[in-house]
Amino acid sequence: MSLTTYDTAVKREWIDYNGHMSEAFYVLVFGFATDEAMAAIGLDEDYRAATGCSLYTVEAHVRYLDEVGLGAELRVSTEIIGGAAKKLHIAHTMSSGGTLVATEEILALHVGQREGRSEPLPDDVQQRVQAALCDAPAWAGRRVLA
Repeated sequence: MSLTTYDTAVKREWIDYNGHMSEAFYVLVFGFATDEAMAAIGLDEDYRAATGCSLYTVEAHVRYLDEVGLGAELRVSTEIIGGAAKKLHIAHTMSSGGTLVATEEILALHVGQREGRSEPLPDDVQQRVQAALCDAPAWAGRRVLA
């Protein structure tokens, strides 16, 4: 079950010279979905302002599965598929009109921006992460194949 969903429509400025959404904007939309997930587990804007801590994506794997055009309605569903004291493993699935169009898997570290190093997640956040854990989808953990 998804922790959060993020909905948006494809904007004109996201369309590339091939007439569909450019690869960079898939990542932008996934980033907005990560923000929603952060808020759901207690790492929202107030938390970041009060603590100086945030999640930093340190690795990402995107799969582009189908093209989407101008105005297409996108829905990103987000699951937490792993977690430890200082890190989260997140899986995003992007759909349009019921069709899976992209996935993103990220590894994020909880970083204290003042100190510039990873720090443990607060206990209440770790509890929310544990409660939200889902099994990893079959596509997670794969490597790029040549």
